[in-house]
Amino acid sequence: MSIGNAAEEDRPSVGQALQQARNEARLTVDEVSTSTRVRVPIVQAIEADDFSRCGGDVYARGHVRTLARAVGLDPEELVAQYDGDHGGRPQPTPPAALFEAERIRPERRRPNWTAAMVAAIVAVVGFVGFTLVGGGGEQQPSKAKETPSSEPTDTATPSRPPETSVPEDQKPSDSPEASDSAIAAAPADKVTVQMTAEQDVWISARDHNGRLMHEGVLKKSKSKVFTDDKRLSLVLGNAGGVKLYVNGKEVKDVGEDGQVQRVSYTRGDPEAG
Repeated sequence: MSIGNAAEEDRPSVGQALQQARNEARLTVDEVSTSTRVRVPIVQAIEADDFSRCGGDVYARGHVRTLARAVGLDPEELVAQYDGDHGGRPQPTPPAALFEAERIRPERRRPNWTAAMVAAIVAVVGFVGFTLVGGGGEQQPSKAKETPSSEPTDTATPSRPPETSVPEDQKPSDSPEASDSAIAAAPADKVTVQMTAEQDVWISARDHNGRLMHEGVLKKSKSKVFTDDKRLSLVLGNAGGVKLYVNGKEVKDVGEDGQVQRVSYTRGDPEAG
């Protein structure tokens, strides 16, 4: 057996290396999870060399790189070791295919407000038509004319889809000028995130209730601003291609080109600007 092969056999696995480094740094799993925003069960699984919970090689490589930085290991060396153990570096995946699972994730069914509103309008129009055609008498048409002025308004009001009632300060903006002004005017009791794409970037944004605020490709040189009372959760399909400003402060080292990052921010972020 050659010396090189013996050294490789003695080398700890990726999960063992992460666990040993974390213990030497006197960090708990919870502390690593908080600093990296990688969920506790996934940290524990990776330390046990179980990468099935990561959702694929692209996610697994991103988690390994993030955890390595947190515990003081060389991220590139550990990712290279992971690639060697799992058949080499994965081929780049188009953003649309990469996030197919994200789009089809089952969510609680919501009432079909649009269908309800259409049904109410159809009922009102039917009533008006019946009155005009079969009601007879001179007084019926005048009553029918009064109905559209009051009935559709009262009926349609509760049927308005929730998306149309989003407060102005939570609506995303594509304009860089609008983005800058939104950050400048953001209240201190909200969390505000501005992102500006330096390359085409697939993004997803959810509010503190988990409601999807935006999903799609942010084109190069375009910007968006999101605000929420408590927390904003983001998925970045090309973390190295976007600049983030959280509560008016630029966030450095969001990620690398092609790296998938899941981050979330609150009113107190970033802790270091």
